[in-house]
Amino acid sequence: MRRLKFTLFALASLLLCSCSAYKKVPYLQGSEYLNMANVQTPLYDAHIMPKDLLTITVNTSDPDAAIPFNLTVATQGNMALNYTTTQPALQQYLVDNEGNINFPVLGELHVGGLTKKATEQMIVEKLKPYITETPIVTVRMVNYKISVIGEVARSGTFTISNEKVNILEALAMAGDMTVYGLRDDVKLIRENANGKQEIIPLDLNKAETILSPYYYLQQNDIIYVTPNKAKARNSDIGTSTSLWFSATSILVSIASLLFNILK
Repeated sequence: MRRLKFTLFALASLLLCSCSAYKKVPYLQGSEYLNMANVQTPLYDAHIMPKDLLTITVNTSDPDAAIPFNLTVATQGNMALNYTTTQPALQQYLVDNEGNINFPVLGELHVGGLTKKATEQMIVEKLKPYITETPIVTVRMVNYKISVIGEVARSGTFTISNEKVNILEALAMAGDMTVYGLRDDVKLIRENANGKQEIIPLDLNKAETILSPYYYLQQNDIIYVTPNKAKARNSDIGTSTSLWFSATSILVSIASLLFNILK
């Protein structure tokens, strides 16, 4: 009877541990209790920051009128049959530390902190003295990148062509977390426009994370997935085992050498 009670107690403990471990695995738990109907979240629009690389195109019904504002540079083309060709590409504008760029004809423009749409509207207004019609201005960020490191399948840096990505999409690009990643302790490393670094902890087990202002990533954000204690223990065991094998190998070699010398 005592043995039966002990067995039942052990099974109950095992089930409780299994349930506890499972709760740490799924993303966005409790989403059924999250009332999104009353939440008004504006569409995400990236803000231009220092060191962003921009392309700006100006289009009008008369192509000649827009030529002074669409500078091009020669780029090296593909090599074929032992000769190279150069193809024109749009001039790229690097945002300086003060948030400014130098645009042809218009001169210095302050774009730091503005969204792409606000930048486009500003340029349209400044072009009015030079172009009789209302031009179509398109601003794109060339180097919009994010990085994912830590306990993921494929860590790396990823270019975001549509300039909009959330933290779950970033993890998907990196092949998702490994079984050793802590879903309730994901670190977001972000640099603001003043160069100050922030480390923001995020709990991806909670559904409320999608309402966080950090759910959508900015350019140059870094996601770090913290390893759990099991990975840390395995790492220590692996290191210790390697050291033991190395020490044993050295001792065996010394003993063998001494045996050959003294025999």
